[in-house]
Amino acid sequence: MLQLFLLFTLMPLLELWLLFQLSDVFGFFTTVSIVLMTGIVGASLARWQGWQAVARIQNDMRQGIMPAKSLGDGVMILVAGVLLITPGVITDVVGLSLLIPPVRAGMRKLLAMWIAKNVQVQTNVNWQGQSEAYPPQDSNVVEGQIVDAHVVENDSQ
Repeated sequence: MLQLFLLFTLMPLLELWLLFQLSDVFGFFTTVSIVLMTGIVGASLARWQGWQAVARIQNDMRQGIMPAKSLGDGVMILVAGVLLITPGVITDVVGLSLLIPPVRAGMRKLLAMWIAKNVQVQTNVNWQGQSEAYPPQDSNVVEGQIVDAHVVENDSQ
């Protein structure tokens, strides 16, 4: 909670201070123009890369491959787009860096290590068998329920 508080209070103050410093060096209108242009160009680039990520996800799904890498890229591209739309120099730099594929690959590895260290997955199996407490290990029976059924007639015969 403290980290989020610091992120949402100190980061805007740091961005504002940096914008004032850049405004002193380059002038107000130049600084505002740079921030607006990085937002526009970066958001367009994020949109383009986002559509590419969606296409890769669809391609992976069609081939029966789990699209974990493409989904991770898509999430990072989305975060990059949000950062690029947010006014500020630091958010623009971080957002643009997330649009660079090798940087995203490095972030994916860091994120995977963080998840492996900090996230714990637990599963519970509930079995409502007739006579057994748990399903037999060699059972190929899958319980199901018909939700909708219709007859398809084969006219090619």
